[in-house]
Formats: sequence, structure tokens, C-alpha cells
Amino acid sequence: MQVNWNYIKLIMLLLVIGGLYAFSSHRSERKKVSGLKVAFVGDQNLYITQDMVNKLLIQKFGSLENLPKEKLVLNTIEKAVEANKMVKSAQVYLTVDGQLTSKIVQRKPIGRVEGESKYYLDDEGKRMPLSSVYSARVPIITGKVTGESLEDVYEILKFINADDFLRKNVIGIHVEEVESYQLKFRLENFVVHLGSIENLEGKFKNFKAFYAKAQKDKTLAQFAMVNLEFSNQVVCTKI
Repeated sequence: MQVNWNYIKLIMLLLVIGGLYAFSSHRSERKKVSGLKVAFVGDQNLYITQDMVNKLLIQKFGSLENLPKEKLVLNTIEKAVEANKMVKSAQVYLTVDGQLTSKIVQRKPIGRVEGESKYYLDDEGKRMPLSSVYSARVPIITGKVTGESLEDVYEILKFINADDFLRKNVIGIHVEEVESYQLKFRLENFVVHLGSIENLEGKFKNFKAFYAKAQKDKTLAQFAMVNLEFSNQVVCTKI
């Protein structure tokens, strides 16, 4: 009877691979958490710190260092991190050397409401608490802020943030009432009366044309009110 050595070699190779895999899996299961690391995605200023995240995890799960790998439930830890109101999303994983890492995307504030309640409005139009470690430089929202007016303010802020000139110059939005909004500029004394949020593109196009001409004529300081409420025109009130 002829022995098929190729067949025997294949079986032996499979046994060796299986043994190595079992040994590797066993060692992996015995690994323990060697440390905690928090990595913030993007170049935003920090509204939550690594120490705050570590403290959150310790309060929720106790000390995770030296915890065996098989006792970690990464999905549960992710949800605990994402429960923080400064966090938009989180990814938690264990590195090869046993370091438990949290990759965090923070929420991004685009406006700050100053009223009976103080909070940020984020880039998804949701309320976001103020941070104890950093204050964002965003337009201040004042006046009669309600649920409906806040939706309009969010649309105005989105438009402002998409325009380089407006983003650099608008520092405040005042809510007179629903569908009546005013803007405050960084370097000018006049108030811009926007009216409703209808035709924002046309209104701001008219305003920028007026601003460029008035700046060229050096007459910006003469105005107390710039009204954009009317179609295809800018109505100014002098001081």
C-alpha cells in the first residue's frame, strides 16, 4: 500500500495551525487591561477631558485596569461614553498591548443661548450643555427663545457657518419674536434686522453688496439699523 505523504503533511500542517491558533486564543483571553487611553477625533477644543472620561468609566464599571479581557463588554462601555452629553459618538477597542482606547467625536456647538436657561445649540440643532473646561466662541443668542424660534435660529446659524464673511463677523442673534430676528456684528455698531428666515441667501447677498459699498465709501459708522426684511432692497436708518 502506497502512503500518501502529501496528505499526511497537510493533516500535520492543519494540526499545527490549529494548535497555534488555540494557544494564541488562550493567551489572548488571559490578557488584562494594561491602561486607559482617550483619543479625541478632529481639531476641536476639548469640552470634555481624558480625566473626565476615565472618571465616568470608573464610576460606571469600577477600575478597568488589570481586568481580564474576557470580562470586557466593549459595546456597553461605548454606550456609557456616548451617554455623556458632550459626546457625539465613541469607539472603544482594546489594542494588541492591552490598552483600552476610546476614540471620541465631540458634539460641535454653533451658538450659545443666554436666557433663563443657558446652553449651546450644536451643529445638529440639539441642545448641548455648557462645558466647565472650555467656552466656545460662537454667536450669542438672546431674546424670546422658544422651540419654534430656536429652529429658525438653527437655520440662520447653518447659513452663517457656511459663509466665511458671516462666520467671522456675526457675534449675536437676537430673537424679537418668532419670524423676527436681528444680527449683531463684531466690528460695527449697527444692528442688522433680518426679519424672517425666508430667502436668507438673497438677503445676505444684498447685505454683502451694501456692506462692500459702504465700506468703500467709509460710511458704515453712519448707520444704526440695516433692514433686510424687504425683497431686493436694503433699508438703512442713520444714527
